[in-house]
This record gives sequence, structure tokens and C-alpha cells, in this order.
Amino acid sequence: MASRALSRINEKETFAAWRQPRVVLWATMGVAALGFLAALELTARHYGLPGPVTNQVKEFIFPPKSGFLLYASMALMMVVLTRRQRFISVAAAIGIDVVFLLVRWIADAKLTFGNGALWVIAAHAFIAMTRRTGRERILLLKGVGLALLLVAGRKTGDTWLLITSKARPTVLDQYVATADRALGNPSWVAGRIVRATGTVGAHVLDYVYIQLAVAAVLIAFYQLRNVAADRAFPRHHLVRTFLVIGLLGPGIYMLFPVVGPVFAYGIHGGHWAVANLWPDIPPSISPPRHMPFDEITPRNCMPSLHTAWATAIFIHSRRGPRALRFAGTFWLIATLGATLGFGYHYGVDIVAGVVFTLTIEAALRSQARGWDRSGIQTAVYGAAVFATLLLVYRFLPLQMAEQPWFFGPVVILLMISVIYRYVGTTRSWDPRPPVATRIPGPRPEAQSEMV
Repeated sequence: MASRALSRINEKETFAAWRQPRVVLWATMGVAALGFLAALELTARHYGLPGPVTNQVKEFIFPPKSGFLLYASMALMMVVLTRRQRFISVAAAIGIDVVFLLVRWIADAKLTFGNGALWVIAAHAFIAMTRRTGRERILLLKGVGLALLLVAGRKTGDTWLLITSKARPTVLDQYVATADRALGNPSWVAGRIVRATGTVGAHVLDYVYIQLAVAAVLIAFYQLRNVAADRAFPRHHLVRTFLVIGLLGPGIYMLFPVVGPVFAYGIHGGHWAVANLWPDIPPSISPPRHMPFDEITPRNCMPSLHTAWATAIFIHSRRGPRALRFAGTFWLIATLGATLGFGYHYGVDIVAGVVFTLTIEAALRSQARGWDRSGIQTAVYGAAVFATLLLVYRFLPLQMAEQPWFFGPVVILLMISVIYRYVGTTRSWDPRPPVATRIPGPRPEAQSEMV
């Protein structure tokens, strides 16, 4: 009877926990994510491509595309585990990978790792559903969901890029390149600077550009370092912003398809390029047109999501120790140098990416603390500025090129206005330090009277 009563209490606690508003929100987001993945899978199949779900399931057995990503995802999941559980999880993942490596070595296949981390993540999902109850189950499922979202985000992004190249046969690079003259063609300038630094500068920037997720994981670890002790996640952290940026950004790619100067005006574009101009000769001012491009190169420029993610890293590193703040600043500056210096983006893409991130960050922080007027206004203002920038780039590029003294400062001032409003709003949310009350001491006159 005692065991039955205890079982009923646990069931009630589980039911009550699942009825909490934040749990309902997580469940709704999970269902929406599954629906989105299913739609993306069907769309990819329509174009004859494997979807994100198919690619991810294959990695349980076949060589993963990125073992580092899978282990980073597992590490994020382990923030909810105790030290002993973390040790067992890491040992199990490494053991499974050793078995896979031996089999691949015998079969003379490609030697890669990461399957073990994916198996461990799946095992913890099974444990959460079968061996945990109440809040412990919810906490472990959140950790597993965090890991799977990071993995699915990478697969979803890869599929999105393939879809953009198939679904958008023409690109708007001539419009963006013309509008970029208002900012002084920064991609052409940065390209010549990077080339002048030689192979050392290029390798450093290339490493920073490729390993952007490394900095994100470091900052996420710092923000989630107390989850195991507190048995709860913080209301807002970097991973939330990263995932939303990756979810919404490719949708803008479909609305504003751009391949980048190194493809549209450089040697990487082949015969599809306007001419081999980048980074030596800026394109001449002429009425822009839609230009056809191949069905391989992703239309992933507007906005610059690498800039958006690096901006998010910079923002979330501000509350960390000095080393973390330095790393966030370095990654932002180096990412800007790489995106422009390698010809992957135009200057106006960078501006749009900064505004894009601040808008998302303001909305997420406002949602985490409870919607209020200042948060809503900041998010709406950022969205309005972002939409304005896209419309100006699309419909007024020739005017921007012909009057750079006017449009250049206006574009920069619009970005600064979003930054200023975001900083002012978020600082107003910070708790104010308590005012120290000074207790007055006895006056000299009173002491003399007492004597």
C-alpha cells in the first residue's frame, strides 16, 4: 500500500509539473520543431535531396559529418548531469566510438568519430522517459532536447542551403553590390587587406570562421555551469539565440537570395559571375538586374548569419570573466574580417546581420523575463529597421550608389539606433544595486552635553 501511495504521489507530481506554463511552452516548441523538420524533409525529397532527419538517422551507423559537433551537443546535455553521470556518459561515448573506429579500420572505411556521442544522447532520452519522473524527467529531457536541437540545427541549416540553391535560380547580388557602394565597398577593401596579410592571416581568419561554434559552446558552458546544482536552466542563454537565428535566417535567404561577391564578382563564380572583379576592381554603377546563377552555390548572404552569431557571442560574453569577454570581442572582430575579407558577404549584409541579432535577442530576453512595453517596443523597432534596410537595398540601390554621402551615414545610424535602444532597454532590466543607508553618528554637541 505504501508503494502504491508513493506511486500515486509521483504521478501527481509529474502531471503537475507537465501543466506548468514553461513546460507547456517547451512542449509546444517541440511539436512545432518536429512539424518543421517533417516539412523540411518533404521539401528536400521534392528536390531529390536527403532531408535533415534522414541525414541524422544515418549518423547512428555511418560516419558523421562533424564529430566535434556531436560531442559538443553531448556536452551541452551533460550540464544537467552529476559528475559521476558525466564520467559514465563520456566513457560510454568514447567506448562506442572506439568500437566503430575498429570496425571502420578493418573495413578500410573513413575513420571518423561522433557516433558514440549520438548514441549516448539517445540513451539519455530513453532513460528520461523510462527511469525518471517529475521534475528530474523534465530536466533531463530539456538537456536532451538542447543537444538534439543543436544537432538538428546544423542538419536543418545544411538542408536549407541546398534548398535555396534549387528554389532560387536567380540572385540579387547586383542590387546588393550597388547598394554597398554607399558604405565604400568594404568587402573589396577587406579582401585586399586579407590578401596582403598572406597565408598566416588567411589561416587564422579561416579557423575563426569555421570554428564559430567552439566559442559559442564555451560561453554556453559558462552560462549553464550551475544547471546541475540548481536543477533548473536559466531563463535565457546563448543557445536559445543561436537556434532562433538559425531557424529564421534561412527564411530571409529565400526572400532575398544573394551568393556573395567572391561568387558573383570573383573567380569562384566561374562563368556565372558578372566578371572576375573581386577584390581588385569594384563594379561600376549601373542599373542592377536579377542574374541567374548555378543550382549549387547557397544563397546565404542576406543577412550575414555568421555576423549574427558572432554578435550574439559578443553580447552573451559581456557578463563573463575577462578572458571570456576578450574571446567574445576577438571572435566578433575576426568573424567580421573573415566574412568581408574572404568575399562571402557585402558590407550591407553585415549591417543587416547586426540588426537581425539585436532584434531577436531583445525579443527572447523580453519573453524570458515576461513581456513588457519596453521589450516589445525594442523588438518591434529592430524588426522595422531590418525590414527598412532590406527594402532600401532592393528598391533604392542605385540612389544609394549615387548619393553615398547621404545613404551611407543613414544606414550606419539606423544600425546604431538599434544598438542604442537595445543597450538602453536591457540595462533598465538589470537589478539596481541597493542604496546604502548611512546611520548618522552622535553629534559632538550631544557628546559634550552628555559629559
